[in-house]
Amino acid sequence: MVLRCQVEVLYFAKSAEIAGIRSETISVPREIKAFQLWNEIEARHPGLADVRNQVIFAVRQEYVELGDQLLQLQSGDEIAIIPPISGG
Repeated sequence: MVLRCQVEVLYFAKSAEIAGIRSETISVPREIKAFQLWNEIEARHPGLADVRNQVIFAVRQEYVELGDQLLQLQSGDEIAIIPPISGG
């Protein structure tokens, strides 16, 4: 049996436009690889595939690469999806 937890996903800028929301709570496994977590989010909002290679992914306010590192999540953790910011 896989233990699951409720995490809050925060969407910023372009990712919020694509998802159509600024935040949501989702249920995910407590132990999950970073790319699997992204896949869970992308499954809810398929348009995010367009920005997959451009976003900054943060878990508990720490940047995470979309790789195979194992994340230990707890209920209430924040996951942020931050697209690149342009400007001058």
